[in-house]
Parts: sequence; C-alpha cells; structure tokens
Amino acid sequence: MMIAQKTIPVGYLRKVHHIALNVRDMPASRHFYGHILGLHELTGEEVPETLKELVASGKVANFITPDGTILDLFGEPELLPPDPDPSKSFTRAYHLAFDINPELFDQAVSVIRENNLEIAHGPVTRPTGRGVYFYDPDGFMIEIRCDPA
Repeated sequence: MMIAQKTIPVGYLRKVHHIALNVRDMPASRHFYGHILGLHELTGEEVPETLKELVASGKVANFITPDGTILDLFGEPELLPPDPDPSKSFTRAYHLAFDINPELFDQAVSVIRENNLEIAHGPVTRPTGRGVYFYDPDGFMIEIRCDPA
C-alpha cells in the first residue's frame, strides 16, 4: 500500500532566489563575474542587511543577474577541488548557464578568448541554440548560451 506523501504544489515555488558559490580567490572571482561576465555587483544599500558585515570584511560578494537572480560568492581561501584538472567534475552541480541574445553570442566568445579563459567545450551549435563552456577562477564550469537565431 502506497502512503500518500505531501508535496509542494506545482507553481508554489516562484523562481530561483539566489545561487551561492564558494570561491578561493575573492578578487579573481569578483573580477571574473563583475568585469568579464558583466554582472552588477551589489554595493552600499543594495547589499542585504544580513550580509553587510560579511561584504564589508571581504568575505562575501553579491552579484545580480539581469533577471534578478542573486549570485553570492563566499570566500573560502582554503578551498581546493579534489582534483586540479577542472575537466574532472568534482561537485554535483555541473555548470552555471547564462543566456545571451543570439546576436551577442560571438562577441561573448571573443571576450572569453581575449581573457585567455580555458574553454572546456565549444562553441557548439545544436538545435536548441549555441553554447560555449569555460571555467571560472575556481574551475567551476560556466556556460554562455543562446536560443537559435
């Protein structure tokens, strides 16, 4: 006999509120997400009250994506992946994907190459669109993708 389990009904969860990543080198990660990827870093009154002290001490940095998802970076200077080869997946999270206008995709790939970021795979073209996979300063895979033009 199957026991009915309670569920959160479809539609109750509204959106991804934030994504938190541990990073080893906070300055390198802030440069990567803020300058290379162009995400807006929260400063001053934009920083949530609960994080102001950690941000002021340099232990946390917060970025916001254009759709409003917050990306929290938590400084963990002793953080080392189990393997220095980033192509060997070491977490259950596979990659973080950002969507871009198809007309801007090639420009994004140029920025990745100009910053000498290691490309893991691509650029690739699929029926679902185009994508390029590369690594952040901690070896976590990032994807920039777009729908078919």
